[in-house]
Amino acid sequence: MMLDFFKTAANLKNISRQGWIDKLSIVDPESVADHSYSMAVMSMVISDIGNYDSEKILKMALLHDLAESKIGDYTPEQINKKEKTLLENNAFNEIVKKLPNSLKSQYLKIWHEYQGNASPESKIIHEIDRLEMALQAQIYQEKGYSGEKLESFFKSAKNDITDPKLKELFTKIIEKR
Repeated sequence: MMLDFFKTAANLKNISRQGWIDKLSIVDPESVADHSYSMAVMSMVISDIGNYDSEKILKMALLHDLAESKIGDYTPEQINKKEKTLLENNAFNEIVKKLPNSLKSQYLKIWHEYQGNASPESKIIHEIDRLEMALQAQIYQEKGYSGEKLESFFKSAKNDITDPKLKELFTKIIEKR
């Protein structure tokens, strides 16, 4: 049971982040697993500083893209939000269905909380997701990728980040451009 779950999670190492391919034509971009790890580290620190429920935050960060191990990474240009949510919910349910009931219900609760974006933890995770994207864009820019092509990533992050501490970090990221 758990081995299937672990294999599915490990498959995130094989799923490339589609936005980097589509907008920058990167041949070997970061994987969803790369992104999730970076998000988990950022979430741990931000959660501890902000006195959030760190266990919930870390679980949410680690689970937030797990469905992509089944469906792949879609960009907003490829699929509308409603369709993506339906695909992700179906995939997530499939992924956790063989876990022990206590874990399945716990992970489903965290997943739905993340999807609903109504709790302080889910809101900060969505913003950390954008902050991590901006950080990765800045890293790609340092590697010589076009600042003009990366601008949509920075603009998107700027529009979605409202937490004052995350805005401050975002400002530091874009100052290095």
